[in-house]
Amino acid sequence: MTEATGHKLDHLSPAASRLGAVFARPKVLAMICVIALAGLGWFALALQAANVGVVDALCRALVVGPISATGIALVAAMWCAMTLAMMLPSAAPMILTYAEIADTAAKQGEPVVSPFLIAAGYTVVWFGFAVIATAAQWALTRAALLDASLASASGLFSGAIFIGAGVYQFTALKHACLTQCRNPFQFFFSNWATTPRGVFRLGVRQGLFCLGCCWAMMLVMFAVGVMNVVWMAALGILMTVEKLTSGKRLTYAIGVGLILIGTAFVLTAVSAHWPVRTI
Repeated sequence: MTEATGHKLDHLSPAASRLGAVFARPKVLAMICVIALAGLGWFALALQAANVGVVDALCRALVVGPISATGIALVAAMWCAMTLAMMLPSAAPMILTYAEIADTAAKQGEPVVSPFLIAAGYTVVWFGFAVIATAAQWALTRAALLDASLASASGLFSGAIFIGAGVYQFTALKHACLTQCRNPFQFFFSNWATTPRGVFRLGVRQGLFCLGCCWAMMLVMFAVGVMNVVWMAALGILMTVEKLTSGKRLTYAIGVGLILIGTAFVLTAVSAHWPVRTI
């Protein structure tokens, strides 16, 4: 090594050290994790939306003829992207809470595990939901309740989903899971882990709480069109805000709103079959 090269390395070392110290902080890693994964989900959805013709052609295999492995894989990938795009932002407070606790522990010289593992455990749960949603979509298309463009083919079906999601907002299970999602600090304080396997399990448990809280609203996508980006964004914002607030007022308000929309779907579908009387 030449003397000039040595001087360059000496000059860069402090900067590299500072950069390494920043990225070693759990809170910084947590923010990067949430932004990157959610952004990846929206990017994947944008690519799929830009190739609507390809999506329709492949997803049509779910409606008629033999099951297409390519079509199934595409639908599963779409649901995985949706869960990243819609649910990762709502999990940000939980992941950042873990990172803050880990950051404090790291400053005290205690062993900590990267927040990527807790995000991974959380994501695995929602990817499991994506697999179930894919199977449900296949069954619904075979039953002619969804058409080849992934939109609802029945106003009564759409209304039933909205009303069911609205009623779930008033259930004890919904509020028990929502309480856990709103109070991640208490959960981590009682179940803290310092091994990769233990932290991954914490992510899985938080993912299950989130699933119990939000699965019904995710199913609303079947009613409004699985590729409806506007509803994806709206539901994602609602689920995130609901976790950031306290009390039951917003949860009940969302429930009432969903029930009213569902009732409108049902009344519209029923009225369309009423005979028109002529004088």
